[in-house]
Amino acid sequence: MTGNFEFFNPTRIYFGENSISYLENELKKYGENVMLTYGGGSIKRNGIYDKVIEILKSAGKNIVEDPGVMPNPTVEKLTEGSAAARENNVDLILAVGGGSVCDYAKAVSISAYCDEDPWERYFVRMDDVTCKIIPVGCVLTMVGTGSEMNGGSVITNYEQKLKIGRDFDENVFPKFSVLDPVYTYSIPEYQMKAGIFDIMSHIIEQYFSGDDDNTSDYISEGLLRSLIHSSRIAVKNPTDYEARSNIMWTASLALNTLVAKGKTADWMVHMIGQSIGAFTDATHGMTLSAVSMAYYRMICPHGLEKFKRYAVNVWDVDPSGKTDEEIAFEGLDSMEAYMNEIGLVMRLKELGVTEDMFDGIADGSFIMDGGYKTLTHEEIVEVLRKSM
Repeated sequence: MTGNFEFFNPTRIYFGENSISYLENELKKYGENVMLTYGGGSIKRNGIYDKVIEILKSAGKNIVEDPGVMPNPTVEKLTEGSAAARENNVDLILAVGGGSVCDYAKAVSISAYCDEDPWERYFVRMDDVTCKIIPVGCVLTMVGTGSEMNGGSVITNYEQKLKIGRDFDENVFPKFSVLDPVYTYSIPEYQMKAGIFDIMSHIIEQYFSGDDDNTSDYISEGLLRSLIHSSRIAVKNPTDYEARSNIMWTASLALNTLVAKGKTADWMVHMIGQSIGAFTDATHGMTLSAVSMAYYRMICPHGLEKFKRYAVNVWDVDPSGKTDEEIAFEGLDSMEAYMNEIGLVMRLKELGVTEDMFDGIADGSFIMDGGYKTLTHEEIVEVLRKSM
């Protein structure tokens, strides 16, 4: 570790089966008006909605419902939710769902009392938050984003063909999050797999960057090995509690700012993936899987020692009698084989991308310089072309 840093995470986690029982005590800390934010209705089908409503009523809360949060929350939905939160004098936003619902709840929390267009202020200009912030709590039903334990929020503006994410400071972090692995059993297999790769991408985009003699890298390698092992089990048996609980906790550790310490972080795969989402509305994790192999094969020669280490420590590549380059690329081959094994999307055409979108997607991909190579517009187009 060569750099100085500060680490602080204010989110209280309640983890494990029936951890929803802790919700009522948390609710006592907040006022009487609670906005219940959720997505398309799956929580009503699986019984989670009824349980949360029961707890809210038992705690004597006035409930303001804010349903219909989409997988890629939009500017229009943000405007609607912010108005409802402000007009109902909401004291707490309770997000029940996956990462998109948590992302959206945090965006509403800082936008309800913003005195200008929140999209322009927070997501285009990236200004600081100076207005009143409504506290957020999360009840997680899908894992992948890590949004339950960080200040991240991603909002999509389809008119502008932009999907922008940013990290806010600890004042925007959820105050608490309830993580019951059983709640993740009912999500569709496609979404589970997308979430698994989102977790993997979070880890490796921090791993392949910055200080490479770093404690964070050893933590990341352990998280990756755990994720690979548990995901193979979960894909075959989605109700294996140990596998799903390991995946759930790995997702939180992957992006709660811990493994980022001492790292510049790459995030170029996320920038490309988010831009693809703005054009296609494709599932986020699958936009990442579709471009990752082309991207990492492009930058591998620029971070060869680290890719060699990744091959040996994560994928158990035997280095005997091989050049550094052979070892590094064998590791990427192992990664690709695993991705195919668990059933990820590996080609952009499966997500509705067409060649005439390439320049627009590249234009909408914010250029990051935290990795081993800073891409040009033309190189992003080349990644897209090789990912088709």
